[in-house]
Amino acid sequence: MTNKKATEDQFNELHNLVTKEFLARVKSGEASTQDLKAACDWLSKNDISGVAVQGSPLDKLANIMPTVDPELVQRRLYGTKL
Repeated sequence: MTNKKATEDQFNELHNLVTKEFLARVKSGEASTQDLKAACDWLSKNDISGVAVQGSPLDKLANIMPTVDPELVQRRLYGTKL
């Protein structure tokens, strides 16, 4: 059995197909939680990040995320401070 590596064109084609599949699932509104997690992982592994520019969807998401107080978590878990 020969050990042939994928060509750059094959890699690019696969990369494009995976990206298009994630886009289609998200745009259709049919993306499951697992699809969204996989899409986030795909972006991260490809060094894609976003900047939460005021008024952008990322900014809106960031603004609704709850803040976590580490000291409060520590007290509730262990009854002590950090």
